[in-house]
Amino acid sequence: MIILGIESSCDETGVALVSTESGLLAHALHSQIAMHQAYGGVVPELASRDHIRRVLPLTREVLHHADLTLKDIDAVAYTAGPGLAGALLVGASVARSLAWSLNIPTIPIHHLEGHLLSPMLAEAVPDFPYVALLVSGGHTQLMHVKAIGQYALLGETLDDAAGEAFDKSAKLMGLPYPGGPALAALADKGDPTAYDLPRPMMHSGDLDFSFSGLKTAVLTTLRKLEQQGPLTEQQRQDLAASVQAAIVEVLGYKAIKAVKASGSNRLVVAGGVGANRQLRDYLTRQMQKRNGEVFFPPLALCTDNGAMIAHAAAERVKAGLVEKMRRPDNAAVHPRWDLADISV
Repeated sequence: MIILGIESSCDETGVALVSTESGLLAHALHSQIAMHQAYGGVVPELASRDHIRRVLPLTREVLHHADLTLKDIDAVAYTAGPGLAGALLVGASVARSLAWSLNIPTIPIHHLEGHLLSPMLAEAVPDFPYVALLVSGGHTQLMHVKAIGQYALLGETLDDAAGEAFDKSAKLMGLPYPGGPALAALADKGDPTAYDLPRPMMHSGDLDFSFSGLKTAVLTTLRKLEQQGPLTEQQRQDLAASVQAAIVEVLGYKAIKAVKASGSNRLVVAGGVGANRQLRDYLTRQMQKRNGEVFFPPLALCTDNGAMIAHAAAERVKAGLVEKMRRPDNAAVHPRWDLADISV
């Protein structure tokens, strides 16, 4: 069975083809970063319009790379939520219209389930059960994954997510959008111990997160430094490294704590922040100390992409769970949608 997957939840248009027998056949992605840079963040209306322009050319591109035609597609999967309402509607409308014209089914997919299962697209594939650290955009969650469609929430962010902490700290420092990657690049040249920044909720006794206090500490530190004169490049590098170290330490500590509590010795890390090199190195070292395993999606598939949506649909098909996904209602998209709601 060949599934076309469409991802359009925010500022990246992703299209991919996945076979339930042979895996990923082709994928293509268009990022809107350059378009949104002038505004310092995603403009929802512009994002929606750009998805309209990109989705069909990308579909033709993946069909060409896979040497297939529309008639070879057996189902169309799309991101049904969470995300920007207008952006989601573009992907849903194209997917449902295309499926109707071909007389094939559509498969609505939860965006975070796509990230949750994306490490299965790598060469080393985790066995069930495992603990997953989801760090994608406005989401920071720890999930216990028992099988396809069986997800239990262990902990989540109470306010700012890790990705937001990266981006907001970068903005305070005057770094260009998107701030997270820019801050990480600057941090590579700095001293992570230069500034004593807080590790919010690291010893809270639970598995929840809160990064708003870190953003406030960064602002306070910047104001103190600016009273002494313009920031030097070394100060910027050291502050970036200190911010990154604080975020990585909190994420790593809670993730390992969740692994210990779960009884499993496998950890999956997915989402855009999962591409952060310091986070990867930290978790790899920590899991090696436990004689455990840590799994990451390929770097190219850490951000939003169509491959993870098509793959999640394929896994649901193979598990016989396509019709068992619980949805809040019969609407095409769900901008707000808890991952735990789809567990069977």
